[in-house]
Amino acid sequence: MAALASAFAAAGPLVQCRASQRRASSAFAAAPSSGNKCQNRCSRVSNGVVARAHAHAGAEAAGGGAATKTGGSAHGHGHGGGSRRPGENKGFVEEMRFVAMKLHTREQAPKEGERAPEPEAKPMRVWEPTKEGYLKFLVESKALYDAMEEIVAAGDSPIYAAFIDTGLERAAPLAKDIAWFAEAHGMEAPAADGPGVEYGVFLKELAANNPPEFICHFYNVYFAHSAGGRMIGRKVSEMILNGKELEFYKWERGLDESLTAVKASLNAAAETWDREEKDRCLEETSKSFTLSGKLLRLLA
Repeated sequence: MAALASAFAAAGPLVQCRASQRRASSAFAAAPSSGNKCQNRCSRVSNGVVARAHAHAGAEAAGGGAATKTGGSAHGHGHGGGSRRPGENKGFVEEMRFVAMKLHTREQAPKEGERAPEPEAKPMRVWEPTKEGYLKFLVESKALYDAMEEIVAAGDSPIYAAFIDTGLERAAPLAKDIAWFAEAHGMEAPAADGPGVEYGVFLKELAANNPPEFICHFYNVYFAHSAGGRMIGRKVSEMILNGKELEFYKWERGLDESLTAVKASLNAAAETWDREEKDRCLEETSKSFTLSGKLLRLLA
């Protein structure tokens, strides 16, 4: 359990660099393979791990280096006149990355974390993934990705056109995984009526009138899944699916190429916004963490 806990706890900092990812993988490899089943399937993680893995994954996938240490608030941006925001000289994606990092504690992100630890995040809780929980997670994830793909296709804002058919879409792979659970395990998919649906409904309402805020969620959801999400999915699969790699964690096109292209589109979209709109986008980050966290906790 200790090795698994270490890897989950490292989900934030580890995705900042590849070397950290290798250390996390070693921690998993060191986990005992016999004895008490709990030692094979359980991990002790804090309440903050889900959001931590999510945000740092997006940070690494965004491709930014260390953020510029210039003015701005604890959220990475201020509202004073013409002062430059941290990361602004590298493009808006770097500003989003910087804000995500600042929402972490020093323990989670030693170099950039600033948030004070939350009392409720201190107690350790046991993760015991189950096939039923994993299937529910996939169903709710599909509801979210369906909503996001529908939003950009609907084109309520002209900037959404750049985010159609990016190669990052996940709804179709998720449909295959849900069908695999029925074929391989005889498990009927539960109804989508939880956090994925909630998040999707929220985004459809948001996207209609607030493109900058929607783009914040788009960035965090897709980029987080491409790195930290893959790590968590792989380890949970090793615990309950004999290491089966689901389609959710595969990309037909080159993942790095798709991420680079979407990053360029995100930066281009932000060039059409004034500073107030950019700040509204950045300020949506904590909401993204909250809603994604509800979804990922289905795995516990």
